[in-house]
Amino acid sequence: MADYIRLDATDNVVTLTKPLEAGSVIENTTTKVMIPPGHKLATTAISKGDAIRKYAQIIGYALEDIDAGDHVHVHNIEFRNTDMAYEFSTDLRSVDMVPETQRDTFMGFRRPNGKVGTRNYIGIVTSVNCSATAARMIANAFGPDEVAAYPNVDGVVAFVHGTGCGMASDGDGFDALQRVMWGYARHPNHAGVLMVGLGCEMNQIDWLLEAMGLKDGPLFQAMNIQDVAGLRKTVEIGIAKVKAMLREANKFVREPCPVSELMVALQCGGSDAMSGITANPALGYACDLLTAQGGTGVLAETPEIYGAEHLLTRRAKDRKTGEKLVSLIRWWEDYTARNKGSMDNNPSPGNKKGGLTTILEKSLGAAAKGGTTPLNGVYKYAEPVTAKGFTFMDSPGYDPASVTGQIASGCNLVAFTTGRGSAFGSKPSPCIKISTNSVMYERMRDDMDINAGDMLTDGVTLEEKGREIYELLLRVASGEQSKSEMQGLGDYEFVPWQIGATM
Repeated sequence: MADYIRLDATDNVVTLTKPLEAGSVIENTTTKVMIPPGHKLATTAISKGDAIRKYAQIIGYALEDIDAGDHVHVHNIEFRNTDMAYEFSTDLRSVDMVPETQRDTFMGFRRPNGKVGTRNYIGIVTSVNCSATAARMIANAFGPDEVAAYPNVDGVVAFVHGTGCGMASDGDGFDALQRVMWGYARHPNHAGVLMVGLGCEMNQIDWLLEAMGLKDGPLFQAMNIQDVAGLRKTVEIGIAKVKAMLREANKFVREPCPVSELMVALQCGGSDAMSGITANPALGYACDLLTAQGGTGVLAETPEIYGAEHLLTRRAKDRKTGEKLVSLIRWWEDYTARNKGSMDNNPSPGNKKGGLTTILEKSLGAAAKGGTTPLNGVYKYAEPVTAKGFTFMDSPGYDPASVTGQIASGCNLVAFTTGRGSAFGSKPSPCIKISTNSVMYERMRDDMDINAGDMLTDGVTLEEKGREIYELLLRVASGEQSKSEMQGLGDYEFVPWQIGATM
């Protein structure tokens, strides 16, 4: 493995793959101090105020004069908001679609509405935090022993949250929560759903049922604690309802389904400088393979494409799609300003320890998860994704909130890259985790499904690693457990994005 990586000939920094002591020589440049792995080294003098370039893009500006051989990081880089002259649909690459008769398949659960699930859960969805305890009590009545009698069912899981009341009855926050509830109520990985409310909350279940045309039936039920006379009776009735659903849910069996029925959430968290060099591009290659099969990849985390959105607008299928993405960027600039924050607040202390300095640098690596195919759709948080191919859904960079929205949008699989080591899982959609570096992979083997660090250590190609990710997605979609599933993750990672005032 080389000591450093130069990503483009025009860059004025390189990324180190190993710690280098002062006095080490890189490209005829002598390091002045010890520099940790993943961090940046200036390979030429950079004057105060000049742009610092990585990926052939601007990642910040010099706060002071920087000499060749200096460590380039938070102490001498300044962030500035982007000021892009956007181009639309200027980088459209044709997709070599696999003929339908030759497409790959996986073993999925086909639902009466034609959708396909990769898992077969009973979901208990709450309208408000006041019904969270009831939902947990109902779900806890169905542990492994109880579910074992239904071999085709993956489990009973409660989706509880901390909002649903003390909010406006319209607006972004209310609409987002309703979309999340509807998305989970209709998700193809749920064979059956029980919705549980209190009764007096702002987020009324009846409003959702009426708006979305949802009707009670053997695999869909709704109830309010106040209407059934209290917590104890709610739990008793809820347990009886779920028992009846389990018998029906067990009738679903896996059958061959085309890969075009897969919708994969493209996610990253606990990122480091290797994220944009190994795991994210490899996941992007897997996304391209999925797209060629007629499947769908959903990129999210709007703050984490900030500074890279101009690369995505060039891939937008048309100007309208590109402008929708730009409008999300403008909303986030206003949102952070109103809350006295900055778009550059996004890189966490862990991200920075791993070598990432600004949101611009982080975004350029994160956007690589989306591969190279056209951007076919841009969606609100938790809005149903209807386009095939590569798409984008608005969300925060906070992983649980972002994945919750992607699942509500219809994602039946999650692919999650990480460099620092994220212990994350999701239900009802299984999550595979991809390590960006071999050191972390060896340390967290119980959590990581794939090591993309061998792209640096062992010369594994982008195409080989992307194919490995794609093939694992198909196996997990067919029932193979991911590492996060083996460890029982996913019951507490349901976090709807709370937008607006709590009153």
